[in-house]
Amino acid sequence: MAEKIELTKKDRLAVAWRSTFIQGSWNYERMQNGGWAFAMIPAIKKLYKSKEDRSMALKRHLEFFNTHPYIASPILGVTLALEEERANGAPVDDVAIQGVKVGMMGPLAGVGDPVFWFTIRPMLGALGASLAIGGNILGPIIFFVAWNLIRWGFMWYTQEFGYKAGSKITEDLSGGLLQDVTKGASILGMFVLAALVQRWVSIKFIPVVSTVKLDKGAYIEWDKIPMSGAGLQQAFKDVGSGLSLTPEKVTTLQDNLDQLIPGLAALLLTFGCMWLLKKKVSPIVIILGLFLVGVVGHVFKLL
Repeated sequence: MAEKIELTKKDRLAVAWRSTFIQGSWNYERMQNGGWAFAMIPAIKKLYKSKEDRSMALKRHLEFFNTHPYIASPILGVTLALEEERANGAPVDDVAIQGVKVGMMGPLAGVGDPVFWFTIRPMLGALGASLAIGGNILGPIIFFVAWNLIRWGFMWYTQEFGYKAGSKITEDLSGGLLQDVTKGASILGMFVLAALVQRWVSIKFIPVVSTVKLDKGAYIEWDKIPMSGAGLQQAFKDVGSGLSLTPEKVTTLQDNLDQLIPGLAALLLTFGCMWLLKKKVSPIVIILGLFLVGVVGHVFKLL
């Protein structure tokens, strides 16, 4: 009886590392097939000894494949288990292997975007950007390190989960688990993005609505303040207590909007961009449109 061929942890790590580049040869015909086959090469070399068997294995893994690049890991794990069973004589044919890949890549693809692109990445990006704006070099470092630790940890452990579960993984995911994870991640992602709107989207309408001359005592009379440390300190205290810096109170359109609902313009702009995206307008067109509106608004002193 021939000795059973098993994929070692080293073999599986090689596959996991190569899967990082699954989008490296993305194409419009079979999408991620090239990256998938590239990731499977260490396992194929270990499981099959003849050139013919290796060629056949590569050929079946060059079929169409497309899913979220990080969510491909559990599918890789299941495929490794099936290939291992096949190499050891189990009745696993090409149709079965491709069927598992196709059957899993669709449902799992919907999990990746809300979990990674809409939740984890914006949260880490906001944290890193907040630190970076304050001049802290740890901002980009924390983002880079944390993102890659989470990404790589997820890819490795889900690949191992898929490998150990084998073909039975489809039974574990056949219930409402995927739907619950996707829904929860989408809700959390919306909360995070809503918080980011107030922080990152800024619009200021500068047209003056009214100019009111203030009575004496309602503003700081700079010509009567001694230009000394004590005088400037008193001026700052007066500003903090509500005195105006100028003898006239100028109210802009933005001031009125802020009194109505703070951040209303930014929120409406965000909703407008979302509506355009829903209408299949290219993000590049939206970015160029926002740039043009900003330039025109500045030229005509509206923004």
